[in-house]
Amino acid sequence: MKYQFFLLLVLFSVFGFCQKSKIDLKAIEKSLKKPDSPYNYEKLIFKYKGYPKSLDSIEAQYLYYGRNFKGDRISTSDDSFKSLADAFKESNFDECIRQGKILYDKDPTNLDILLVLLRAYDSKKDGNNFMHHLSQFRALTEGIKNSGDGTSEKTAYLVNSVGDEYILLNILNVGKDYVRGSKAAKDGMFDIWEKDGHKIYIKILYLDLLN
Repeated sequence: MKYQFFLLLVLFSVFGFCQKSKIDLKAIEKSLKKPDSPYNYEKLIFKYKGYPKSLDSIEAQYLYYGRNFKGDRISTSDDSFKSLADAFKESNFDECIRQGKILYDKDPTNLDILLVLLRAYDSKKDGNNFMHHLSQFRALTEGIKNSGDGTSEKTAYLVNSVGDEYILLNILNVGKDYVRGSKAAKDGMFDIWEKDGHKIYIKILYLDLLN
């Protein structure tokens, strides 16, 4: 899906200065499933849905990267998402909200779905729902931004999908004047974006390759 509404990101281009945290995907998977863990999925998703501003950066990362271990993920190639995208292209924002809420209930940390809902609620001038989903979006994208510093393969930013990569690139103000190179990894793909000798490393996770 082409992101025709990146202007939304201008609203929250300033991120807090948080310590970068190394992402341990195995620990995330284990903790999300463990009932007595502070990072249990049900506990975190309750905070995320009810009061997203209460999430700290580590909790947001557990939710974002933990999505890889959920079986009910919505892909942009799914017919249900294509239908949502069609409603968006037609500026049918009532239908966007109707369909988007259904998909959100199934996959609440999906950034593509959140972006469509944000645009729809903004068009309907529904400030309460817009700000609620904006807080969720901020938490998840800040978690991505604090997954690394992008200066090397070892400290690459980690994203769940190519779509999420382009969201991150917009946040980082990486434009069309950057040249992309790619390199395969065991559990994903590195994209290296370069301009005037400056490189930004982003790793797209393909954890299904390990299963």
